[in-house]
Amino acid sequence: MSRLRPWYLALAALAIVGLGLVPQLILGAPIESTMGFVQKIFYYHVPSAWLCFLGAFVTAGGSIAYLFMGSERGDRVAASAAELTVLFGSCMLVTGPLWGRKAWGAWWQWDVRLTTALLLWMIFVAYLFARKYGGPGARKLAAGLALFGAADVPLIYISVSIWRTIHPKTSVVPSLIPGMRGPFWASLATFTVLFFVLLEARLQLERSRARLDELHLAAEDHLDE
Repeated sequence: MSRLRPWYLALAALAIVGLGLVPQLILGAPIESTMGFVQKIFYYHVPSAWLCFLGAFVTAGGSIAYLFMGSERGDRVAASAAELTVLFGSCMLVTGPLWGRKAWGAWWQWDVRLTTALLLWMIFVAYLFARKYGGPGARKLAAGLALFGAADVPLIYISVSIWRTIHPKTSVVPSLIPGMRGPFWASLATFTVLFFVLLEARLQLERSRARLDELHLAAEDHLDE
């Protein structure tokens, strides 16, 4: 494995500091009058959703580079980001019902936003299965799924503005009171830094695998001579 780059070490250190500091900021934030303490899940739920969406777009970008330009690097980026999409999507789908149980009195409702978010997660789970078990055309099949998944993200975002929904509107974040804004943006920033730290670590693994495959092929060619 190649030496870790200084910028990566700096990002990793920043993520560690953020993960230690942000929970303290969240605990010190004002308690919401209606839902009480459980509302603090918001500080984790929204950043998880944001990174799920970001991961979907990064996967789609890498897939486009692979499909139309034959970029192996793009394919590696897509594969790495897809795993993070599923990871943060899982966090989103766990924290959402925990919050919803208090707000709605039920763990799950077949609300438009919830349903389309679940669909996004399922698409990227299918992406990972397609890459692993899809046969000779697995990577192209998975890339197509990534584009379909990314197209679902804008639908998730605008769903609360188009259809009748029990999910909070997109105006929640801009309407946060001052005492809640700092912890929220600190949490969002920390989660975003963590995303790129994990993405680079996963890409390093993909690069190492590609290099190992090249060495195996070179060794086989040498034996055949």
